[in-house]
Amino acid sequence: MKNHSLALKLSAGFGFLFLYAPIVALIIYSFNESKLVTVWGGWSLKWYVELFQNEQIMNAAWVSLKIAFISATLASILGTLAGFVLSRMGKFRGKTMMAGWVTAPLVMPEVITGLSLLLLFVAMESMFGWPAGRGTTTIVIAHTTFCLAYVAVVVQSRLSSLDETLEEAAMDLGAKPVSLFFLITLPLISPAILSGWLLSFTLSLDDLVIASFVSGPGNSTLPMVIFSKVRLGVTPEINALATLMILVVSVAVIAAIFIMRRQNRFQNP
Repeated sequence: MKNHSLALKLSAGFGFLFLYAPIVALIIYSFNESKLVTVWGGWSLKWYVELFQNEQIMNAAWVSLKIAFISATLASILGTLAGFVLSRMGKFRGKTMMAGWVTAPLVMPEVITGLSLLLLFVAMESMFGWPAGRGTTTIVIAHTTFCLAYVAVVVQSRLSSLDETLEEAAMDLGAKPVSLFFLITLPLISPAILSGWLLSFTLSLDDLVIASFVSGPGNSTLPMVIFSKVRLGVTPEINALATLMILVVSVAVIAAIFIMRRQNRFQNP
């Protein structure tokens, strides 16, 4: 039994080492004085200073954050509604088809998704004149399309495990459907919505393939800029940028965990 426990601990240790050792090395080398990313030249913050002076990267970072925030918010709203319909509306004609449409982006290759959205935008522009060209609007639409699938799955799972007697009791006490949703159901599924929002934000911020299809001149996202620079060789600036992104995501995840634990304590005193 002890050998079995030791083997599990060693396996877990090697697994975490395999996952996080490269990230730790990247963070350490972001403070490297040398221009060569593989040669240690001492501790320095010079690459962080140069990073903030790089207008191309800063503009791309602002575009990516703006797109990720808008896309995650829209995906959370639409995904919550889709998950609620699939979980609470019972059987209706076309439910299976709707479920397939909602979850299709989960299994669809990103190249196919990006190409199909590009063809859709081109056809819409020729027929209706909107969207005029490719840019921030088309990227937001594309990211919202594939992110809402993740939100819908998370919210639907939460609703399926939710105790419906709470909603039934509220209806017995005279709660209207709209009041029931906003006062009872929505607070109970808020941790799932928050999780879906964070997942959507991360997916949008990380996306390269789909954004490459639907973006236009002057609207390059951060992953697109990083990819174009990495093809010429990794620079310490990229390490500094990656470290800051890890910091932002870590703070967001920790904040989300704190909020969800606080919500669970409030619901289960």
